[in-house]
Amino acid sequence: MAAEKELEIGDGGNKKKKMIIIAAAAVVLLGGGGAAFMMMGGDPPPVAEAPAEGAPAAEGAAPAADGAAAAAGGPEVGSALYVGMPRPFVFNVAGANRDRLVQIKAQLLVRGTQNEETAKQHIPLIESTMLRTFSKANADELVTAAGKETIKAAALKDVQEALKGVAGSPVVEEILFTGFVMQ
Repeated sequence: MAAEKELEIGDGGNKKKKMIIIAAAAVVLLGGGGAAFMMMGGDPPPVAEAPAEGAPAAEGAAPAADGAAAAAGGPEVGSALYVGMPRPFVFNVAGANRDRLVQIKAQLLVRGTQNEETAKQHIPLIESTMLRTFSKANADELVTAAGKETIKAAALKDVQEALKGVAGSPVVEEILFTGFVMQ
């Protein structure tokens, strides 16, 4: 009789463990399902542009505007492509107390396949321009988020100017830092 009571107590513990395992598995599956749903979810529907002042609003105006942008050679909105820089930028910057070594991994945001090909073709020019801009930085500035944004904006401006001289257009819309280490 005493052995039966011990077995019953043991079964209750196993049931609790099973319930905990099942609950944990359910949470993991729901979390994974939610993440998959978010990742597979489509892009939000495009927002129609407002007609210019004095222009009548027509139903077919949005497709005509897209066609006009493509015909004008301008990149389509939503055709963002990323061009990865082949190697990280490694450089020294002066600081108040000591010099620092900085490593920045970057990618370029371009619009359209033509700009992607142009950016890939001019990677050495882009690397040189960005490294020159980054080397002008100060370690005390790069410690702050505002300093990082400032150097990123300066690099974008310099890269766009360099590409205008060679390719005839700015090509790069944005520079993204995908890695930033300062020692």
